[in-house]
Amino acid sequence: MSFLLQGWAIAAGLQVLLWLVAQRTKNAAIVDLGWAFSFTLIAASFALRTSLPAAGWLPILIVTCAWSLRLTGYLLSRGAATGPEEGRYVELRRKWSPHAARNFFVFFQAQALLSGVLALAFVIPFIELPVRPLFIYIGAATSALALLGETVADAQLARFKREHKGKVCDVGLWSWSRHPNYFFEWCVWIGHAVTALAFPLPFALLALIPQAIILASIFGVTGIPPTEAQSLRSKGDVYRDYQKRVSRFVPMPPNSRGSER
Repeated sequence: MSFLLQGWAIAAGLQVLLWLVAQRTKNAAIVDLGWAFSFTLIAASFALRTSLPAAGWLPILIVTCAWSLRLTGYLLSRGAATGPEEGRYVELRRKWSPHAARNFFVFFQAQALLSGVLALAFVIPFIELPVRPLFIYIGAATSALALLGETVADAQLARFKREHKGKVCDVGLWSWSRHPNYFFEWCVWIGHAVTALAFPLPFALLALIPQAIILASIFGVTGIPPTEAQSLRSKGDVYRDYQKRVSRFVPMPPNSRGSER
């Protein structure tokens, strides 16, 4: 599992630098940038050091870096590095005072460890020859299509917010799923799991660990529950009606039934 330690070390070094920046700017949201960009650094590092044929890892490198850099750019555009500190980090700073600096360091490093674990999903092609190469291209194509869907969902949401401030976005993909961005994010990692099928055991099983972590996070930690709770607080009955009409996660045609989907 040395490749897990290598991925963690790269992410940990990046998060130390960003923690130092956060100490000066008092904006801990920069940790999210580190999480997103760390995957580009990890993938590029493995690509530079591998001696295996590029046909086995180049599709994965391209789709991983595209996903990572898109997310990094999206977070930058939302002010993760230069804007006011996001509310959840303001609350953590208040809660952790007077030891906020120390606790944020641990928090930044926990994100680095998570990056190292999640990187298990895409580092296999850099260290092992495939036995079923077709799955590499199927997996990369799946992740690429999911990345396109996630990009469209984010663009639709941003456009709606500019034109209809304070209202519930129920157009485009958001009329078929309340969280199309999370759904397509999950599909990106599904693509990595498919890619892992190109390799022998136990490598083929490694990508299931990140897949489970991502899905658990979406449904139980930082994804749907807090997002919907905030929407209910800010939009009330309008969002409750939206919950009744639109699927929670998997995109499907809206309906007019009286129960939440």
